[in-house]
Amino acid sequence: MKNTMSRFVILLVAALVLGTAYKSFSQDNSASIQGKWIDLTHDFSEEAIYWPTAEGFKLESVFEGITDKGYFYDANNYSAAEHGGTHIDSPIHFAEGKQTVDQIPLESLIGPAVVIDVSKKALADRNYQVSVKDFTDWEDKNGQIANGSIVLLNTGYAQFWPDRVKYMGTDKRGPDAVKELHFPGLDPAAAKWLVENRQINAIGLDTPSIDFGQSQLFESHRILFKENIPAFENVANLDKLPPKGAMVIALPMKIKGGSGGPLRIIANLPAE
Repeated sequence: MKNTMSRFVILLVAALVLGTAYKSFSQDNSASIQGKWIDLTHDFSEEAIYWPTAEGFKLESVFEGITDKGYFYDANNYSAAEHGGTHIDSPIHFAEGKQTVDQIPLESLIGPAVVIDVSKKALADRNYQVSVKDFTDWEDKNGQIANGSIVLLNTGYAQFWPDRVKYMGTDKRGPDAVKELHFPGLDPAAAKWLVENRQINAIGLDTPSIDFGQSQLFESHRILFKENIPAFENVANLDKLPPKGAMVIALPMKIKGGSGGPLRIIANLPAE
């Protein structure tokens, strides 16, 4: 009888502990999914924009329909270059010995969003380069860019996706098309200012490259990647984010040794 009572007490205590834990988990989990989620990723399809010299996205059907066993089945093969569509540039892309895409810490891919809206300037000048002043003007209104931030540059060009001419200046393909690229990017002086004065996790924008279309030396890439700061390119829906307050999660395909890869990037806006 004594052993029975002891077992009963143990089971009762365990049930109370589990019940409390479940209630706490439910509350925490509910809190974690509150707010509004924004998808910052363009669809991957044959319309997705890739660099003029890169292989575009292809989806080829393996099978679609009813099998000989009587059930429905659908499967595809896909192929694409690392750098196209909404994607990540890992630091090794322009900095020897730096992180490949599989080596980028998760901490670098998650952080509070800082959204610098330069759309008026960029839409008026296809070759606009985001300047140090754009960052300091943002800080004058919103406070200093916090350590661990993910900086997102809203040029307004996502609205043109997937029109290649409006988005990147040309729909031509091949090496000769590169000289006809015209789209905004980050001024190397501003990239230098960021790495020397702020500690950011990553940077992204809504154009095909962190360097503007007419760049030949890709200096912003080189400055950022030397410090293991990855870049997100062809990001969508930045106009739906506030200047600050959102949380960004940017998870790329984990390609071992990759210089980049497809990216699913999302943002959470806190509940009002």
